[in-house]
Amino acid sequence: MTSTVPNAAQHTEAAEPITMFGPDFPYAYDDYLAHPAGIGQIPATEHGSEVAVIGGGLSGVVAAYELMKMGLRPVVYEADRIGGRLRTVGFEGCDPALTAEMGAMRFPPSSTALQHYIDLVGLETRPFPNPLSPATPSTVVDLKGESHYARTIDDLPQVYRDVMDAWNRCLEEDADFSDMNRAMRERDVPRIRELWSRLVRELDNQTFYGFLCASEAFASFKHREIFGQVGFGTGGWDTDFPNSILEILRVVYAEADDHHRSIVGGSQQLPLRLWEREPRKIVHWPLGTSLSSLHGGEPRPAVTRLHRTAGNRITVTDATGDVRTYPAVIFTGQSWLLLSKIDCDDALFPIDHWTAMERTHYMESSKLFVPVDRPFWLDKDETTGRDRMSMTLTDRMTRGTYLLDNGPDGPAVICLSYTWCDDSLKWLPLTANERMEVMLKSLGEIYPDVDIRKHIIGNPATVSWENEPYFMGAFKANLPGHYRYQRRLFTHFMQDRLPADRQGIFLAGDDISWTAGWAEGAVQTALNAVWGVMTRLGGATDPTNPGPGDVFDDIAPVELPED
Repeated sequence: MTSTVPNAAQHTEAAEPITMFGPDFPYAYDDYLAHPAGIGQIPATEHGSEVAVIGGGLSGVVAAYELMKMGLRPVVYEADRIGGRLRTVGFEGCDPALTAEMGAMRFPPSSTALQHYIDLVGLETRPFPNPLSPATPSTVVDLKGESHYARTIDDLPQVYRDVMDAWNRCLEEDADFSDMNRAMRERDVPRIRELWSRLVRELDNQTFYGFLCASEAFASFKHREIFGQVGFGTGGWDTDFPNSILEILRVVYAEADDHHRSIVGGSQQLPLRLWEREPRKIVHWPLGTSLSSLHGGEPRPAVTRLHRTAGNRITVTDATGDVRTYPAVIFTGQSWLLLSKIDCDDALFPIDHWTAMERTHYMESSKLFVPVDRPFWLDKDETTGRDRMSMTLTDRMTRGTYLLDNGPDGPAVICLSYTWCDDSLKWLPLTANERMEVMLKSLGEIYPDVDIRKHIIGNPATVSWENEPYFMGAFKANLPGHYRYQRRLFTHFMQDRLPADRQGIFLAGDDISWTAGWAEGAVQTALNAVWGVMTRLGGATDPTNPGPGDVFDDIAPVELPED
């Protein structure tokens, strides 16, 4: 899922992509996946053993796929649909090629482990039309009733360039941006750890907004206000101002807000294709085996209860009343589900991990899409020569409007509004049609000569992730002081650190990762959990390709004092 963080230094599309593998745990997951020795194996005596995987989103499907390749029998439980927040929907009565991404819709090149699976299943990507990006014909910035049309930042008034310069200066002077970015690009682990250890200790208690206020570069309130409303990269980030600055730095160091790409045909194809994929290299199972075939085509239904039984095994009850017991379980759903929707034994996790889950802070998020007859926004205004409509950033209710075409001659899609946090909550009580009416009114004030409504050819599609019963929010975003909680969740896969009666269930998913809101975090934590299950069942990695747990002590995340 895309986070809401500004773009820092500008890099060319031709630059070699950095990898989102740090700075907290600088492990090269992409190299691990690409190694010819594979990511590990289990003893033959465990072949065919069942392991539960709760959640059929990207993290769950990746974990199940890799466990199956090792010769285990993953049993996937899914309350809703395969895909999780990789959710692609169509429009009733419209061309099936018209789709809307209700969750994740843009992916940075630094998501190198994610890219492994995108390539594996043969999906294509294309540039995503973020504001002022090369893939975007034009952008309109509309603040306080005043609109500015731009193709690049140089077309905007000087104050916007001043704000961008202030952000880059702030990062450079107060967060060692160039030094850390270079160390991550070169995979210089000692330097990454040196820089990040100091920053974690200095900044864990600081908000994003407090970080800006403490910088001389952002002494101007006007600059901070514009930065919050417009930002750079994907748009305005005032909704992230209360969050920990560490969350922001992780993203800008890894260039996770740069050069986004979308998946042609929709992101949900990735977990769906992995679900159906028959691996060419597989242990124990015959060629032609897939996750789908092991499940008879459908995953098990929602989990309603989790408890421990004799021998430190985990017993799972599902919505049909079926009860099954497993030597290991991977839980990939939003952690709040363990506090509310699922009846859990306290003995599942140590008390400190329960506390960390309870303190997890989720961001709200909403979107609304409409199908249109054609990309009419590319028509030129006869007077000005400008595009009739543009990708739009505004302080009005819509905040961000994205124009998504499939070529000049066919129908297209508009994301009328994409919002977070308080901006998302404003939409929550409204129906899809009520939302659309408010959005069209706001956009009509920005584009008084454009009749968007006459181009709409179907009903709107909308989502508010905070209102989705199996999510209760869009993605995790740590608040100041939450670093210790996140460390507990991320390192949970290292279960030799836990009492024996608290082992056997493994947490995964993007909210367990250091980069929540990004699909890369879902993949990385899935691979951590697979390593944990493999190790619990007596397996190991090849010595030439150590896994994340094998090198953990050398690159473990910074540990802050607990007293």
